[in-house]
Formats: sequence, C-alpha cells, structure tokens
Amino acid sequence: MMRKVSMATRAELVAAISCRYVLGGRAEKARMLDEFVALTGFHRKHAMRLLRGEREPAKGGPRPGRRVYGDDVRAALVVVWEASDRICGKRLHPLLPTLIEAMERHGHGDMNSETRRQLLTMSPATIDRVLKEIKASATGPRRRKGSTAIRRSVPVRTFSDWDDPAPGFVEADLVSHSGPYGRGAFSQTLVLTDIATGWTECAPLLVREQTVLITALAELRKLLPFPLLGFDTDNDSVFMNESVHEYCLRDNIELTRCRPYRKNDQAFVEQKEWRDRAQDRWMPTLRGAASHSGTGQALFVNAVVREFLSAIIQAERKAP
Repeated sequence: MMRKVSMATRAELVAAISCRYVLGGRAEKARMLDEFVALTGFHRKHAMRLLRGEREPAKGGPRPGRRVYGDDVRAALVVVWEASDRICGKRLHPLLPTLIEAMERHGHGDMNSETRRQLLTMSPATIDRVLKEIKASATGPRRRKGSTAIRRSVPVRTFSDWDDPAPGFVEADLVSHSGPYGRGAFSQTLVLTDIATGWTECAPLLVREQTVLITALAELRKLLPFPLLGFDTDNDSVFMNESVHEYCLRDNIELTRCRPYRKNDQAFVEQKEWRDRAQDRWMPTLRGAASHSGTGQALFVNAVVREFLSAIIQAERKAP
C-alpha cells in the first residue's frame, strides 16, 4: 500500500495515540488500529508494534562482526596491487594466482598459506572495497570538474550570432602539443582569433590550469592592437570556472561559450588552428619548461611573420 501521510506525520500519530492504545480495551484497540493502518499504510503487525512502544530495528551503519580479512591479508593485497600497477579489482582478481606465484618465485610477497588462501578467495568487489582508502591516499583528491553553475551562467553564442562585431571580440581555444599520444604532461597553446579582423595571437602554457591561462591571456592583451571586448570559448573546464569568470567580469569582458560538441560554433579560431598549428611540422611533442620557453619564442616569431605577410597581401589586394 502506498504511503498516505509523511514520515513526520506518522511519528506524530504514533506519539499521540500510543498511550490510549496501550490503556484501551480490545475493541477500542481494534478500532484505533484500523484507523491508524488506514491513515499510514503500515502493515497491521508493524502498526501494532509501533503503538505498543516497541522500537524499530536500527537501519544503516556497519554491521558488527563482518570483517573477514585481517590486517595481514590487507597488507598482502596492497603489495600485490602495487605490483600490478594499481589496476582495478575486476582486472586484478583473475591475475592474483599468476601474480602471487611470480612474486614468490622472485622472492617478493612473503606470505603464509592461510594469507594466500584468503587472498585468492577475495571477490573483485571486496578487493575494491579493501583498497578504497589506500587508493584515496595514494592518488589524492579527485580533480574538481568545471562548475556547472558557472557554465550555465555563461551565455551560448553560435556561429550565426556574430553580427559584424567590432574589433576586440575574439574566439579562444587551446591546442595541445602532445604528439601522437595524449599521455603525461605537455605544453599547450592558447590561440585567440579576432572575429572582425582575423588577427591571431598565441601564447604557450606550460600546464593546463586556469590561473596560468589567465596570466597568458593578460600577456596576449598587451599584444593586441585593440582592447579585448569579448572572449568566446568552448566548454572546457579550464575556461568555465570561477577564476576566468571573475577575471572577465572585473575587466568588463563579455564571456560567451559555444554549444557542446559543435566545432563550427568556433569556426574562426578552428580555421586558424588548422592553418597555423596543425600543419606546422616544426611543432613536435613539447614537454617540460625548456620546450615551453622555446615554444614561446617560436610562436612570437611565427605570429610576427604571419601578420606581416597578411598585411602585405591585404595591401596588394587594395592596390589599383
């Protein structure tokens, strides 16, 4: 039967009529019980126990006496987990017999027969549960995602919403220099492309982090021949966060974003990236501070030459 009243109301009903129920006669108890069951939707036996004042069994919390595996088994599991390069329980479980045998053959993981037996009987779920605290301390806190509230507060601008803007409204994007494999730490390039003029500026980022991005953006603003009026980005968390949002509010910069997974909403900067970054054979995998410094110099020279040639081409087109 569905609940007829809220939990708080049912508790108030129990407190109000339990005394009369205990002191009442058989017929009166039956009548009160019928009304109570009709109001609350409780099973009749459960309602009788509540009105008699019997306490409900405690819910939740750890069950006492359920720990099967001792500290020696847990310590052995941690050693095996570290040896497996910290894989998850579902992958580690079928490897345990082979891994334990190999470790013992090479003089590692000294354990007695009972510890080995208990370790081999662990289920994948138990392995993950035992390693939960170890994983948290070994890997640190989870990386926080971009604020959903910030993302929702930033208006969306599509490719068709640019209505001949004044110089100063730019599209921004990050280009990663990871080479063929996107693993580990590598440099990134912040690319700004002005909608009205096509003017493009680039700055290297040693790490992909919001404060580093703000510092690079402040330096790029010094190189722009016009004030920065608008900053249109994708939905990456390095853009959609409180630091960038507050920076744009403080400097009166209009912050907008494209639609998720719609690259054509940022067609201007995407076209520049393809021409200037994706086709550059001199831009290999860039890692470390040394490559970061060299990247900055190369990007500056490339930007100067590119804009100089663009100015010459524009002048030739306008010449009679």
